[in-house]
Amino acid sequence: MKIHVSHLTRYEYDRPVTFSPHLLYMRPRETPQLRVNSFGFNISPDAKLNWTRDSHDVLLAWAYFWDNASAISIRSEFDVETLDHNPFDFILRPYASAFPFNYEPLERFNLSPYLAPPFDETQAILRGWLDERFTDRPKETLPFLNALNSLVFSSLNYRRREEHGIQSSRRTIALGSGACRDYAVLLVELCRTLGLAARFVSGYLYAPPDDDHRSLGAMHAWSEVYLPGAGWKGLDPTHGVFCNDAFIPVAHAAVAESVNPIQGTYYCSSKAVGTLHTDVRVEKLQ
Repeated sequence: MKIHVSHLTRYEYDRPVTFSPHLLYMRPRETPQLRVNSFGFNISPDAKLNWTRDSHDVLLAWAYFWDNASAISIRSEFDVETLDHNPFDFILRPYASAFPFNYEPLERFNLSPYLAPPFDETQAILRGWLDERFTDRPKETLPFLNALNSLVFSSLNYRRREEHGIQSSRRTIALGSGACRDYAVLLVELCRTLGLAARFVSGYLYAPPDDDHRSLGAMHAWSEVYLPGAGWKGLDPTHGVFCNDAFIPVAHAAVAESVNPIQGTYYCSSKAVGTLHTDVRVEKLQ
């Protein structure tokens, strides 16, 4: 599938301010299943861009601003081709075909940031939630994961939240609702509580205009679970599916907050009042 994405973020202030360097997690993650055919930034005021990789080997740009301004505008535009038509086109290692299983020692060492479970009290709440709702657990790994993903999807009410930040998994369970980023964090912490390596992913999702998707006009978030023989596989608890060629991953991390798409601040000698405008468009190319 060929997809075009345009993502504009604009902050306006009631007086000129000085900008800190900004971290931009906005370029899609290239893999054999995802080709980036074009990518570009349009940033105002002018900024110097330095590309680097973070501790999870995710590509990010540092934007350095020299001029004061009363507004900052960051637009990314790109065309991608996604090829992951069948998310189940893999073969698990025999020891991982049934759940639970143990990762091999070296693999477990490499996966340690993504295996770190939540605090004990949170684990107890998550296990209690699972014991109450997930009583008939499949014995094979893939059906187990599919059922767990579907459980999160069916147990929560989707609520788009405009405010910044991510709910804790405990709060999401208590409220019985959340946005896509809250669903993703809950699934990650459920997986880690059960001994599965999992990480948070931010990106974009193409949904046909007439489809009843929950992430139209915004970035999307989901989870990835590491399966021996298959590698990292995406699961989207917001829609209860394994990720396919409609998903465009940008960044992944062990801690969700570390891959917010735009990270930075401003300075001013007196209090400045700011407003935010965003416009995200994800369109299929003919």
